[in-house]
Amino acid sequence: MIQPEQIFTDKALKTLFPPGRSNEFFDALFGDASEGAYDITLSFEGYDKAGQILHFFLNLHERPGRCLACNLTHGLPEVFKRHPIINIKGLVGEIEQLLGGEMVCESWKLGRTDQKGRSLHCIPLQVQLKQP
Repeated sequence: MIQPEQIFTDKALKTLFPPGRSNEFFDALFGDASEGAYDITLSFEGYDKAGQILHFFLNLHERPGRCLACNLTHGLPEVFKRHPIINIKGLVGEIEQLLGGEMVCESWKLGRTDQKGRSLHCIPLQVQLKQP
């Protein structure tokens, strides 16, 4: 039986979504990584065993001297769904590899941006699993 808490450690999450990806994203978007208002990290939020759903957050952390305003993050789930550097589809594929064949990722979806604080906004990522 899979133990997601043991699989999706801080180290694994940094490997799945490396810190440098934020700079790559802003470099592609603006031509200059320093123009970005936030850094993106991936966190594991839990596993719903009954529904077989892995819960993650794409966390948007305000950069010093920048403003993380709702109008900057409201439309991001749609952008993240298809942006090749964020690469959610590839991320989900890597998540599936970490499950070691015990489960496969049937589908995924990004939720609406949630403002957790003035300097932190989160985009939920749900990964639906199924038996292979």
